Amino acid sequence: MRWSLRQAAKVIQKGGVIAYPTEAVYGLGCHPLDEIAVNRLLQIKQRDPGKGLILIADDFSKLEPFLKPLSKADLSKLNKTWPGTVTWLIPAQDWVPSWLTGWHNSLAVRITSHPLAASLSREANMPIVSTSANLAGHHPARTSLQVRQQLGEYLDAIVSGATNPNANPSSIRDLKTDTIIRSA
Repeated sequence: MRWSLRQAAKVIQKGGVIAYPTEAVYGLGCHPLDEIAVNRLLQIKQRDPGKGLILIADDFSKLEPFLKPLSKADLSKLNKTWPGTVTWLIPAQDWVPSWLTGWHNSLAVRITSHPLAASLSREANMPIVSTSANLAGHHPARTSLQVRQQLGEYLDAIVSGATNPNANPSSIRDLKTDTIIRSA
């Protein structure tokens, strides 16, 4: 498995688009600062770029440069849910590209609890774009076979691994307002 993670990390670093398992569903991912890769991912998924994307990582230090400084209270709130399945909307630094934030001034981020997704971020040494592996409006893939059937011809790599078939996609919460945008 280590070899396939290294290969997938190299694909990300070189501008490729991959699929990989997360806590509940397979995700589509790429290098977050590679505009061509992100636009390709959005085209594959047929996703509205205005919605923005989620970044996942194995460690907060990979996400922190993308975010405006946080208070101790905010960090404490995040640490109560991470690693885990809560995605937080956090004010983004002014330099963060609109292909990540969409029409928002915040960025959706999560420290993943999925061992393969975390290892992929660690191996690539960066946060990774994470959006469900499916065409917009279709059910997310929960297995590598479902990814291959729906999107395989468009991807540069698929990392095989288990998802939790009983889990829902991550909940999404706004850090500043405590509003629940999507419940798990």
